[in-house]
Amino acid sequence: MTKIFNPKIAVVEYAPLPNNPVLNHHISSQFNEDLQDVNTKFMTMGGLVEQQVANGIHALLDTDASLAIDVQFQDNIVNRLETEIDEALTLILARRHPAAIDLRMVIAMSKANTDLERIGDEAAKIARIAQNLCEEGSSPRGYMETRHIGNQVRVMIHDALDAFARLDVDQALRVLLADADIDREYQSATRTLMTYMIEDPRHISRVINVLWVLRSLERIGDHARNISEQVIYMVKGLDVRHTSVKEIEEKVQER
Repeated sequence: MTKIFNPKIAVVEYAPLPNNPVLNHHISSQFNEDLQDVNTKFMTMGGLVEQQVANGIHALLDTDASLAIDVQFQDNIVNRLETEIDEALTLILARRHPAAIDLRMVIAMSKANTDLERIGDEAAKIARIAQNLCEEGSSPRGYMETRHIGNQVRVMIHDALDAFARLDVDQALRVLLADADIDREYQSATRTLMTYMIEDPRHISRVINVLWVLRSLERIGDHARNISEQVIYMVKGLDVRHTSVKEIEEKVQER
């Protein structure tokens, strides 16, 4: 049976800069083409995942069970793209033996590819919860927090992918700062909803579902941060994982 996608699902496209030094500086034109092809597929996957998150949130807030089902089906496409990108990067390593910034790009894209797939998994989880809540009726609390944090997370994904496409370290740093804001707002929303459940136990089950959605959004923000860290690694050669934003800014300025 052919699956028909909801028209709300549309892929956000990202285009690398035409003078991207990583993609166009090789003597071998075939090497350039190999990198361009895998980069294009990676950005296509990024746009798909970004829209998957947006539609998962819409399905929850608009109680749209049909859209929720479409988001879950779309995760199969994301999983397939992850495998294809991994295979393409492995072939580049085996055939081209990249070095310096080429090698950093392959490593960064491989790690970011995993983060994108996990963002897709979290979006599918949100969609499954949305589908369940549609069947149970709307939740009395938590949707305002979900809308607010969801919008911020969507911007983070967009900015992280744009930074990757443009090799923009400054934008990657802004994503790192945004992740700290998301963490604080997630903790605040969690405390608010926990207090509400204590005061009114009748809605515990549905509010717990909303808490799981907020947790997924917070995890998506973490993955967007990881992608931005790979941008810094690719451009500057700095491994900034498990490092505070202040320390990262200082290291970037030194380079």
